[in-house]
Amino acid sequence: HVDMADTGARAALLLDRMLRDGKPLAKHYRTLDYLTGLPSQCSFIDPCKTVYEDIGRSEDVTLSFTPGFPMADFAECGMAVFGYGSDEKKTFSAVERLHGLVSDAEKDFVLELHLPADAVARARSRGEPGRPVVLADTQDNPGAGGNGDTTGLLKSLIQQQAQDAVLGLLIDGAAAKKAHEAGQGATLAFSLGGLSRIPGDSPCRGEFTVERLGDGKFTCTGPMFKGFRMQLGNMALLRSKSSPGVRVAVASRKCQAGDQEMFRHLGVEPRRSRILALKSSVHFRADFEPIAKEVLVVKSPGPALADPTEFVWTRLRKGLRLRPLGPAFQG
Repeated sequence: HVDMADTGARAALLLDRMLRDGKPLAKHYRTLDYLTGLPSQCSFIDPCKTVYEDIGRSEDVTLSFTPGFPMADFAECGMAVFGYGSDEKKTFSAVERLHGLVSDAEKDFVLELHLPADAVARARSRGEPGRPVVLADTQDNPGAGGNGDTTGLLKSLIQQQAQDAVLGLLIDGAAAKKAHEAGQGATLAFSLGGLSRIPGDSPCRGEFTVERLGDGKFTCTGPMFKGFRMQLGNMALLRSKSSPGVRVAVASRKCQAGDQEMFRHLGVEPRRSRILALKSSVHFRADFEPIAKEVLVVKSPGPALADPTEFVWTRLRKGLRLRPLGPAFQG
């Protein structure tokens, strides 16, 4: 979501052409035969990166590729390609070629998912100040149905005594209020998260020190949210007493961690961390990937399942593969 202006310009040029020519454009549309999880749909990584670069090289036909929302239980769910152009044959040919490109890339959409314990262990060994390892807590992404309150990844960070680690945003208004009432510098018992009662998840209980407080009002600076004035309610930065190298950024209103200012508001400079655990699937990449040594997509408890085969489907079209190279929906 960093190309809204460019996309709007493309649409405006097409509209101008239609108005000048006085006739509708030729169009062609094709769907794909498989679903892919949200984390592999990012245009900053392959295969989507290559697909979008190919689209940009088209001159005669305006092409587009929509990876789809792989959580929508209706017959039309899935990826699609389409295009508009002045010449019907050229439009048809360009869309068919793009369809073939995405079809051939099916195996490349298979994305490695890491369990929390394995991801934290790897991040501990590889993260360094200035080049943090980013852990994407994708299944609790508030932008895809999560509530930002599961604690599986946080618990793994604490259990493994991670150093220079920050997790955010954990959405827990009661905990943020408690921190504000206790005041900066106070150490007290918290029961963090676990509010959604997701199977396999529970609150993270322990003592935390209130390191920093914020009112949740700040302006974002990253490529996606730039200029957006956030109002996330009471916020607090809490440091684990049992694992002092682990801090958690708590907010009161639901929002995925897509901008570094969400941490700077609480006095944390993300670049200086060794580990950044972010509750997001894709939107974090625009602002955080440039500073990351690597990105690991973590499969921790949450409702925004990264593997579409794990959803209970009832309305998909028969034969649609539920993940790249995966089983087909039988109806």
